[in-house]
Order: sequence, then structure tokens, then C-alpha cells
Amino acid sequence: MGISSIRPRVWSIAAHRGFADALVAGLIPRYREDRFGLARLTLLLPSQRAVRTITEAFVRASGAGLLLPRMAVVGDLDLDETLGPLLDPIGAGADIPAAVDPTFRLLRLAALLRNELGDEAPGEAALIRQAKGMAQGIDRLLVEGVRVEDMLDESVVGVAAELSGHWQDATRLFATIFARWQLELLALGKVDAPERRNRLLDHAAQSWRASPPVHPVIAAGVTSASPAVARLLRVVADMPDGGVILPDLDLALDPMVWDALGSAGGPDGAVFERGDVVTHPQYHLKLLLNRMGVARDEVEPWHRSGLSPAPPERSRAISNLFLPPEASVAWVSLEAKDRRLSGVRVMESAHPEEEAQAIAVLVREALAEPERRVAVITPDRSLAARVVAHLARWNVVADDTAGRPLPQTAAGRVLLELAELVAERAAPVPLLALLGHPLVQPGEARAAWLERVRQLDLVLRGPRPGPGLPAIRQRIDENERRYPGLAAWWSGVEDLLFPVVALEGEVTLDAALIALSEAGEALCGTGLWAQADGRCLSQFVERWREAATAAPTLLACEELPAQLRDAMEDVSVRPPYGGHPRLAIYGLLEARMSRADLVICGGLTEGTWPGNPTPDPMLAPPVLRALGIPGADFRIGLSAHDLAAALGAPEVVLSHALRDASGPVIPSRFLLRIHAMLGEQLRHETRAVQLAQTLSNPPPVAPHPRPHPMPSVEQRKVEIAVTALDRLRGDPYQFYASAILGLRSLDPVDADPTPAWKGDAVHKILQDWHEAGGLPGQLVPLAEQRFDEMSAHPFMRAMWKPRLIDALHWIEEETDRLAGEGREVFAIEKRGEMRIDGIRIHGRADRIDKLADGTLAVVDYKTGKPPSGRMVQEGYALQLGLIGMIAAQGGMDGVNGQTSRFEYWSLGRNKDRGFGFMETPVLEGRKKSGIPLDDFLPETERYLREAIARWLLGNEPFTARLNPDLPGYADYDQLMRLDEWQGREGEGEV
Repeated sequence: MGISSIRPRVWSIAAHRGFADALVAGLIPRYREDRFGLARLTLLLPSQRAVRTITEAFVRASGAGLLLPRMAVVGDLDLDETLGPLLDPIGAGADIPAAVDPTFRLLRLAALLRNELGDEAPGEAALIRQAKGMAQGIDRLLVEGVRVEDMLDESVVGVAAELSGHWQDATRLFATIFARWQLELLALGKVDAPERRNRLLDHAAQSWRASPPVHPVIAAGVTSASPAVARLLRVVADMPDGGVILPDLDLALDPMVWDALGSAGGPDGAVFERGDVVTHPQYHLKLLLNRMGVARDEVEPWHRSGLSPAPPERSRAISNLFLPPEASVAWVSLEAKDRRLSGVRVMESAHPEEEAQAIAVLVREALAEPERRVAVITPDRSLAARVVAHLARWNVVADDTAGRPLPQTAAGRVLLELAELVAERAAPVPLLALLGHPLVQPGEARAAWLERVRQLDLVLRGPRPGPGLPAIRQRIDENERRYPGLAAWWSGVEDLLFPVVALEGEVTLDAALIALSEAGEALCGTGLWAQADGRCLSQFVERWREAATAAPTLLACEELPAQLRDAMEDVSVRPPYGGHPRLAIYGLLEARMSRADLVICGGLTEGTWPGNPTPDPMLAPPVLRALGIPGADFRIGLSAHDLAAALGAPEVVLSHALRDASGPVIPSRFLLRIHAMLGEQLRHETRAVQLAQTLSNPPPVAPHPRPHPMPSVEQRKVEIAVTALDRLRGDPYQFYASAILGLRSLDPVDADPTPAWKGDAVHKILQDWHEAGGLPGQLVPLAEQRFDEMSAHPFMRAMWKPRLIDALHWIEEETDRLAGEGREVFAIEKRGEMRIDGIRIHGRADRIDKLADGTLAVVDYKTGKPPSGRMVQEGYALQLGLIGMIAAQGGMDGVNGQTSRFEYWSLGRNKDRGFGFMETPVLEGRKKSGIPLDDFLPETERYLREAIARWLLGNEPFTARLNPDLPGYADYDQLMRLDEWQGREGEGEV
């Protein structure tokens, strides 16, 4: 028995009633019988999230035991969910092929693109990214029932011919790949997922039209306007015991306004005409009704309400709020009852952090009321994460039901860090991030493991070692005496990382995934796959591995992190049950059909809600319009409908910030409409913002005083290095921190070569050269060899190394020239010491030469600009003088004599030649500053004894920045809290 021609059974639940609760309130008395009435009912719902929402509504409304109806998911590709089990078997025989795996399709589309683009093809990761956009375009066409042959229609070809050149090329490329992919599917005997869904829905529609189900079928909340869904809904609406229930269809909208929305696929016009108001929240519902062949007048209102409905006039105000631009002139003459949004408030915050804090305050206050349900709706996942973090302050556990992208989870980061380790060839940063990951080496041994990781962190500070694990091993062996046992521990780490060591150059994607998974499990154990994120990661790896095996894909190791990150971004890890039972944080899709007593809509700014329209990268808007495909602006209408549904709650707070991280932002166009329509009637939420500001802005703290530490007499008696006297006199606090407290600054991991590192490298090269005989022509080859052994840092290779080689040429030439004058290199890197007033003075001379007259020349190598004569004269650069004093007192083994030359040999730029020059701090010739030669050592001794008397043997405080204009190091600026007191009045002691 077929379906009789009766009036279609279509209802609409108004926004103020609350869709899920109102639906259940009407279904239970209508279909409930003594035993199995509801269980015989079949509900067709748009998504798995809707199934959960309706189930919760049944639980709230039941009051006792209740057999739930069967629920089947019918269609929304945006949620990436398959059909429910009720419809999937229909037509699953030989006449409807299986759907092709979407990951396999992505890899094959990338291969087709590579073949088509040839030499112009980008890297594999970029190709797969482009293939993803193409796959989305194909799905959009298939959902609307558009085939590749339709792109050859004269109307479409004519529109494409009028486009600019790049759009023509993109359209041609899309059509070519689309056609070749369809031929490949034909050979495989499969179809795309949207095509299979369309065929299943059409088969269900045909079957139910010929033989309606014995038990009732209700389609509820389905708003997808695709032709296949519309055909099925029409069949359900025509069933004797069926029906379609739509959310928030505005039955009170003026007919002229309804017509002004556009043709929307009506019988007298194209699907999407240029003048259609696709951004209106009712447009997609009009499109659905037109495709169902149902007039709006045939839709009946659903008269049941949920547990906490809003006032009935709320729906009328929502309808007026979203009037099209031409019709919005009616706002000036609206009566108060037609614009009343009682219970709706607007909250304005300074920035997203303050907004999140204010939202958390509202949630906390609402949850204090028994049985009060709260929903936070925002498309901004960053804002949602901040709200969750702020609620944790009050031990309120909140779950973001939109989920977290897999790369942001702990398990996902393990895989990405392994990929980054491979791509960067065991560079220190990804290596340390991986070994210190929270999932690595769990259990009792983790504390000892982390201690070794910290030691490795210290070993790897400074410029990056060479590529690969052997370079790490070399650096560890060099520090074995400092960290005993680290080398043995590192051997175990090498074993754990063995699966990824062999990944070099180009690798197949499936082999790379297998190696990364094995290494991840070796590091983390089975705990890597244990939690929700681990299970999602396991499914992700298996899905991509199988697809990459079926569609072999070769990619460079350097592209592996980008490829995996792009693929993992499409996977959301949704939390299991366990959060607060009366609180939910939704994205826009998850919020559909939900209901709460208080709804907070956050992130209402342009570009967020609604989001920025993203045009199709391959098909121009005119081409899409000619094919009958919704354009980018269609999403704005869906966002407006989501807001209209949220406004139906009893109490609503619309929140937005005045700026984001990048600068000022514009409030959402929807908010501007509310401001324009309500004017002075609009209520503002200010109390929550004030509380948020109070929580975030504690009382100001008085500025910290300049440090003046006063160590004890015994603490002051420390040694002085020849390089530290300048620091003691110039900035006593830095001497205090380094010599008395024993604190040392750490170089960053993978740092650029610092001046100290450059100096050590140069001194080691010059020392090796002199110890090898210092023969002409040997220095530069030796330097080249040492650079290749020491580091492969790109900055050093490209910038510093050529300059240094030129300066070393000068040193070699100058040394040879002086040797001709009877000057010989006497000592290299020679250590020595002396005692002044009971204080040990120690240091190392870079180089000491013996002159022809038997006196000594003290040479200090500088990689940059040497100290000025004025700094030496004022006692802030005394290293050469102290070395001369040690030599004069016989403090160096084998070196004894008077010093007559003090020289800086700088590797910096020379204005007369490339790099390399000599300066002396002695006041001679035309120099205007410096110390005369005869006074050089006596003045140095005077400055030394004065410093010892004041700070080491006296009671002078070690004042921070005693000479603020003196150039110096910034190693201890944070320790001295420089920014808190510099330039402020009032000083004190600490």
C-alpha cells in the first residue's frame, strides 16, 4: 500500500519553546502506550549529537522507566558522521556500491594533482592540503546532486569563460581531477560517501513511498536542504503516521518578507539567484521547504513546550530582529511587545581573557542555584578553553563538547614531536620536548628519567650540535665526567628511538607511520593509546596507514610534521561523560537542539560569529551559483539561525570583547542589529565584568627597591677572576650573584652562537694552531676543520664563519710579520694567580709574547670591539693589567718578566681592510684616553686594591647597576628585578 495524497504532516517548534524538550513533551503523550508504544517509534535525527540531546530530554521528561524510540542519524556531512544503523542496510546490496575510504581518496586526489601539475606541483604536504580543498568541493557538488557532466553544461561553461584567467585555470583543473577521480571510482567499484548517502536516502524514500513502515517515523530537527534529504523528508511527511518537525521555522513572518528572501530553489527560479538573502536565518529552511514541495502555510505550529520555555513574545522579537535590510525599516514603528527581549543581556569586555573570566563568573553563580542548567555556546575554541580553565578555580569540571583538535592532546603531541625529531634530524628542541613529554616513561621510574632529561638539557645548551643522534652522543661523551651515567642512559634512549633513526630523505607515508607508532609505544608504553586521545590517535594512525598502503605516497621527512598536523587537525577528541551535569560548553553545531535555563553566547564578533566567509579555492562564486551550490555567505545564514535558536532560552547573555590578540574587533552584525532594534531598552551585564576585573586585577604592589645585598664578612672573601674585576667595579650586584651566590646564566637550547661561545671557539683554534707550531698557512685550514667538527649552525656557516676566516688570515699575517721583528709567541692560554691583601686573583692569558728586548707583550683576543681607552682609564676594563701584574709577580709557571706591551687583537671589522686589527689601551701617540705605559700596572693595582677594600674586605653593599650608563651583561637583570625599580624613585635594601 503506497502513500496517499494527503496534506503533508510538517510542524515547527518555535525558538522560545526549546526544541528537544518541546519535541519530547509532544511525542510522549502521542505515542506512549502501556508497554512498547515509544519503542515502536523511529526518530530520524541530523547527527549523533542530536541523538544524545534527545535522549537526555527523554530522561528529564520520563520521571520513571521509559523505553526510548529507535533513533537514526540521517545526514549532516559537517559533523562527519555516518548514517544511523536503521537506514544503512537499505540498498546495501549490489546496486549501491560501498563508499570509498575518505583518506584513501585524499591520497589519490593528491596523486592525480601531482600528475596533472607536473613540475609545478608543490611538496607532498601542500599537495594533500590542496587535495583536501578539492575533496570538499567534490562533496559539495555531490551533496547537491551535481555530477561532473553538469560542469560541461552550456550555462556553466559560459559563466566560466567570462572569469579571469586564474579562475578559468582552477575550474579546468577541478573538472579534470573530478572526471579522472570518477573514472577511478568506477574501476574500483565504489562511490564517494555523499553519493552513497544520496543513493541510500533515495532508496529509502522509494521503499517507504511504495510500502510505508508499519510503525510511525518522525524526522525531527533535520535542516539539511540537500535534494536527497528533502525527498526523503517529503516521503516521511506524507506517511499516515509520519511527520517532519522543523526547528525555529518562523510561521509569523510577513508573507512579503518571506518572498523577499528570494527564490530559494522555488519552481519559478534558480536554486540560488543573485538577489537571494542567503544570510537570513530562515533562508535554508525556505530552501528545504521548496525542495520538499511544501508551502509554509502547510506547516503547523507545535504547541507543546519544554520544561523551561521563554515568554511567547520572544519568538516574535527574534523574527523582527532578523528582518532583511529593506524590511527592517519597520523597527521604527514596532510596538514594545514586538521588540521585547526580556531576559536577554549584552556583556561587553575589554579583551578575550576578561570575557572568559566574566563568563566563568556567570556560570559559577548560575550553578549555585539547584537544578539550573547552563550552556556556553561559542565557535571560538580558544575562548572555550579559557572558560574551562577559569571554572577550574572553583573546582567546576567543564568539558568542551566540541572537542579538542588531536594535535593539542597529549597523545597527539607525542606523534608530532617524533615527526619533528625526524624532520629536524634530532635537533635539541624537539628531542628534549619529546623526552620530557608527560606520557613518556610513566610510572615509578619517571622521576629518574626526568633527572636525566634535565642533565641532557644542560648538555645541549648553546648552539645546535651536528645533525643526527651521533652528534648528541659526542656532546654527551664530552660531558661524561660532569654527569656520570648519562652516556649509559642515552644508549637506552637510542634503543627506544631506533624505529625512527632510519627515516631519512624521502620515505613512504605508511612506513613513516609504522616507525612513529613503534617509537611512540616504546617511549610511552601502552599508555599512549589508553585514554580518549590515545584511542583517537590509534584510529587515526591505522586509518592513514591503511590508506597509504593502498595508495602509496612518498614524502620528504622534512614535510612529515606539516602533513601529520594538517591531517590530525580534522580529528576532534571529544570528552567522555564526567563533567558537571548541569553545565555544557558547545560549539555551534553541538548546540543545535540543546536547551538550558541560562545560555551564554560568547565570541560574538565579526569573523568569529559569524565566521569569515571562506570562498571555494577551486570554483568561483558565479560557477557555484550556476551549478546551484550554496556560496560562502550561506554559512552566515546558518550562524544566524544558531543564534536565533539560542535566543529562545529563558535567560540569554550575549558576550563579546572589544579587541583580540591582533587588535580592535568589530562586534557581530547580529549584536549591532540588537542594539539598533532595542536602543535604550537593551539591558547590559556589567556586574560579571566588574567581578572579573576584580579577580584579574589585584591591588597594586609597591615598586621593588633597588637591591643592595649585604653578605657577611666570611661570604665576601671570595676569589676574583681577572675578567670579574670589571664587573665588581661596574655592577657589584652581578659580581655578587656570580661569585658569592655562584649563579650562572644558561644559554638557550639551540641558541645562536653567543659572544662567549665565539670567543671559546676562536681561542681553541688559535691554541691548537700555536701548539702545532704556528706555521704560516696552517691556521685557516685548521679553522675550517674545527668549524666542521664543532657545529653545523646555519648562522655560523653563512654569516660569522667567512668574517672569522678573514680575521684569522690577518692574525696569521700579523704574527708572521712580528716574528720577523724578533717577537715570538711565548705562552698560549696560560693560567696564573697572585694574592693581593689576602684575596686570590686568578686568570688565563690568551697569549703572551716575548719581545726582542726580553720584555713581555700581553695579548687578549676579542671577537668584537675591544674596550675603549676611557673604560680602561676609569678602571672598568683591567684584564690586561691584571695579567701583567700576575706575570710580574711570577704567578705563571715559566713566565716571568716586566710587561711593556698591552694589546687587544680584535677579529672585528677593520676600516682599512676586511676584518682583524690591533689596539692598545696604553695612552700613546695621538690617543686622547687610556693609561700611560709607566702608570698602567700601578693604576691597575690601585683600582684592584680599592675594590677589594670596599667590597671584599669592607662593608660596601653590592648595589645593582651602580653605574647604569656602563655597558655590561644582562645575565642577572631578572634576578635583580630590574624592570621593577629602574627609573623609579625610592630605593631600599634587600
